[in-house]
Amino acid sequence: MKVFLSFLCSFFLISTVAAGEITGNTLSYEHYINSKKRIKCLYGYAADKTGDHKAAIAIFEDCIERWNDVYSMIWLAQIYEVGVGVKQDYTYATALLKRGALADDEAGYSSLAKYHYGVALYEGRGTPVDKEAAIKWLKKAAEEDVRDATDYLIKQGEISKENS
Repeated sequence: MKVFLSFLCSFFLISTVAAGEITGNTLSYEHYINSKKRIKCLYGYAADKTGDHKAAIAIFEDCIERWNDVYSMIWLAQIYEVGVGVKQDYTYATALLKRGALADDEAGYSSLAKYHYGVALYEGRGTPVDKEAAIKWLKKAAEEDVRDATDYLIKQGEISKENS
């Protein structure tokens, strides 16, 4: 299995270089910022987790602009909520989560955005507290099989375990 994975990684790297996607320092995530391939959105996560926050933010912003990518909205919201590599901005983070919650992506990340947006509304992070709207969003996420949404509603006493 290790040989197969090594082959896949090598094949991907060689094909990316051959396509002219990478030049110079191939270990830098900055080379993926202007890529026209949507796979780069996943590299935003890797860039963030390895400490290249500047590249991660640029990748996520481009993915949102090009493809309205909800995965990127969620990760960029987390970066702004925590304030890693940027000034902490709960309002912008919550706006990104709302945008993701309103999108209906095929990958299912909008369900996760509904959960996070509902929590932000419930707790008043980056937005005024609106428990009625929060419960609506959390229930939508729960209906879309986001277990954390159900657990959150139970923890807050908004639904019982028997009704979940």
